[in-house]
Amino acid sequence: MVKLDVITTRGGDGGETSLGDGSRVRKDALRVEAYGTVDEANAALGLLRLHLAGDRLADAMLARIQNDLFDLGADLCVPGTGADRLRISTAQCLRLEEELAEMNAAIAPLRSFVLPGGSAGAAHAHLARTITRRAERLTVALAAQEDVNPDAIRYLNRLSDHLFVLSRRLNDNGRADVAWVPGAER
Repeated sequence: MVKLDVITTRGGDGGETSLGDGSRVRKDALRVEAYGTVDEANAALGLLRLHLAGDRLADAMLARIQNDLFDLGADLCVPGTGADRLRISTAQCLRLEEELAEMNAAIAPLRSFVLPGGSAGAAHAHLARTITRRAERLTVALAAQEDVNPDAIRYLNRLSDHLFVLSRRLNDNGRADVAWVPGAER
């Protein structure tokens, strides 16, 4: 288990940080950007959970996802793809797919793109989705330079879809979605 006695170490005062394997890198390194953005997505999910209006199913899904995102951060903070470290797994990706399919089955198909909004919960889900997409882009960029667990990218891709469908579920199963009105039709 993790034990943190001292929070202020001053180790990063020079613009570097330690990765999970003990190596030091600049704080603006692509790997740090990737797992930092995963952390940002996790914080957005914490905010989303405050706007669920007692929806226990959504809260339980998001609680699991927040824990998964810590696993993903642990995965990304250690270079390489060896199984000797905590890695996000195919099973975690599949669970997202199953939840996504269950939610989507109760929602009418889209007839338009939707704008982020409708309800507070849906708006926060969209914010978390866009942060997740940024984390995915950064992880893809990292994978072009270094070895990255392929399930890390897969998980982020599924999560952004999951959050989109969750936003629709939180908008009364899509009935309160805010439809995009293209410029030519306004």
